[in-house]
Amino acid sequence: MRFNTALRGYTAKRIEEIEWADILVGIPSYNNERTIAHVIQMLTHGLHKHYRDLRAVILVADGGSTDDTREMAREFEIKPWQEKIVSIYRGPGGKGSALRSIFETAERLHVRAVAMVDSDLRSINDDWVQYLLQPVLEGSFDFVAPVYLRHKYDGTITNNIVYNLTRALYGKRIRQPIGGDFALSRKLAKHYAEQEVWESEVSRYGIDIWMTTSAITGGFKLCQSNLGVKVHDAKDPGQHLAPMFRQVIWTLFTLMEQNESYWKAVKGSVSVPSFEHPLKTEPEDIKVNLEGLLRHFKVGYRQFSALWKEIFCAESFAEIKKLARAGKKSFHLPTEVWVQILYELAATFHAWPQNRMKLLDLVTPLYYARVASFVRQSWSMSSEEAEQLVEEQAQMFEDNKTYLLQVWDKK
Repeated sequence: MRFNTALRGYTAKRIEEIEWADILVGIPSYNNERTIAHVIQMLTHGLHKHYRDLRAVILVADGGSTDDTREMAREFEIKPWQEKIVSIYRGPGGKGSALRSIFETAERLHVRAVAMVDSDLRSINDDWVQYLLQPVLEGSFDFVAPVYLRHKYDGTITNNIVYNLTRALYGKRIRQPIGGDFALSRKLAKHYAEQEVWESEVSRYGIDIWMTTSAITGGFKLCQSNLGVKVHDAKDPGQHLAPMFRQVIWTLFTLMEQNESYWKAVKGSVSVPSFEHPLKTEPEDIKVNLEGLLRHFKVGYRQFSALWKEIFCAESFAEIKKLARAGKKSFHLPTEVWVQILYELAATFHAWPQNRMKLLDLVTPLYYARVASFVRQSWSMSSEEAEQLVEEQAQMFEDNKTYLLQVWDKK
């Protein structure tokens, strides 16, 4: 079934009644009854505090929650002169379809700026509204990515994969390409809504990296804004992040194919304008089950090493084989080997016409190995010191991009 819009009839009618707005803030949600009221509270206070003279609409784009998310959202009273819409989007289930409904609403209301924030946030405060929207409203930026102060073990997929590949491929140092909380100009929201991706997997997952990549390759004006600490439903990478790893990697590699001529011409990287704000909070501690990560990797090695030997070069596989024999205290996957592994995996994905998600299933244990190595390497470091490790790793991805070009064409 094809969906020519993500807006249901009652939502479209409500938008017609409102007619226009200066600001739209969207909240994609699914079973977030514990946090949705707090998120709305901070948004309505922030809009009143910073933009009381502008007309604002808060849109909850729900995926058919089976708890009381929508009821909680409807019952929460917002400030006067603000509007609220609580809707169920149309389309494949997933955050992408929710954001599509937000993009379409932004165009129909002719807004000047649109922001979107995750519905499971516990650290959001009323100043986030200004931090996200100000660059669009006052600086003529089209895309505002977040920068968070995060615990060193929060965001392992971003730190070890997404930031590195986005920077090396597309030449922009956007620290949180899949941060979840963004702001856009109406021009960019319209551009997103018009793309032919909404029946694809992007509508189910991978929407954040697709947005960031599309903003870069589309030539839009980019910046990032520091939001401080992000406290949400953080997950132990060994327990909960395997599906996200596969989904994000699938989208990243698919975008590489679609934008091949663009990234092949990019050399090096440049920073993007960054807006800093006075922030005093510290990230919450995150516990990581190192033994569980090692166990997942070693079980994966026993099951899939024969296939890994075919996929990866002899040097990379020799390091993987060495890791399988290593104990907890000596476990270390060198960064340069991790760079080779990811680049070879991208090239294999490119040359693998069918069952691509199965390929990613088979290499998921290598993600556990990389996270375990990073945990060991940064064990006694502060989060700030660990951030330097991330930057050094990103630079190594840049410096070895010629290797990607070689294996991409060779495979």
